[in-house]
Amino acid sequence: MKIEHYISQLLYRHQCVTVPGFGAFLTEIQSAHLHENTNSFYPPKKVISFNSHLKNNDGLLANHIAQIEKSTYENAVASIESEVVIWNSILQVNEKFTLKNIGELSLNSEKNLVFTPSENINYLKESFGLNSFVSPAIKREQYKQEAETFYKEEFVEEVAVEEKETIAFEPEVRKKRSYLKYAAIIVLALSATGSIGFKLYQDHIDQETLLVETAVQKQVQNKIQEATFLIDNTLPTVTLTVTSEKLSYHIVAGAFRNEENAQNVYNDLLKSGFKARRIAPNKHGLFPVLYGSYATNAEAQEAMTKIHETNPDAWLLVKAL
Repeated sequence: MKIEHYISQLLYRHQCVTVPGFGAFLTEIQSAHLHENTNSFYPPKKVISFNSHLKNNDGLLANHIAQIEKSTYENAVASIESEVVIWNSILQVNEKFTLKNIGELSLNSEKNLVFTPSENINYLKESFGLNSFVSPAIKREQYKQEAETFYKEEFVEEVAVEEKETIAFEPEVRKKRSYLKYAAIIVLALSATGSIGFKLYQDHIDQETLLVETAVQKQVQNKIQEATFLIDNTLPTVTLTVTSEKLSYHIVAGAFRNEENAQNVYNDLLKSGFKARRIAPNKHGLFPVLYGSYATNAEAQEAMTKIHETNPDAWLLVKAL
């Protein structure tokens, strides 16, 4: 039985899918991001990782296979064990193999499992239909430089024209005029008096009009500055509700058929300094006891490393309690 198809189905809905006796595939949401060098935009996605230390059977994969295949839980567990034997055999011979739509598993020089996730599929349901795309760069700076160059050239040309058109004034050499020339000038001045007087009168009218308009504008500005804007309807009060951080990652110390044994282990963990918890019995009638609960997978993995030094059978439960 090829179980990678069932693992792929579960990765859409769960953050951790454990293959008993082999390891666990974990997912973490990555926000949308931009690759600046290529101007590429990528939608949000689930990033898949692999942890070879999480091998305990949490029942998720076996129950899913049993439900889909309409078989018993025991037959599903047996099918998983058989597939794990095949995977290990392939690794010993080829040192790598690929799980469709999940990724590639290989052995490094130290014979440790290395996982390379597949980029062909996005397990984040909220990003369905969103693909990456490349946006051409906007050349604002280039246009700005071209505009500056244009205005500089225009300015240089104007300055050159002004320099060429500079008029040199030479002082007038006054000469003695005869009385006849002065008489002719007086006659011309008298003939022009009418037009000059009208021009002075028109200038006076324009000046008076400008003074009136300036005074009116000043009064309008004073009224605007003195104006008071009133808001009749006050804005509604905003109430902020602070919610506590969800702790969805739990390290399980064990699940006990006898509740008294579960309570004894719980008390021992509290004495050892752990923030131990007891949760409701599972569907098999067992009483789980937790070392503690954590907000992120990274915190849980860090705590798991220390706990495995004294209890290698401890395992990670990903569930909103």
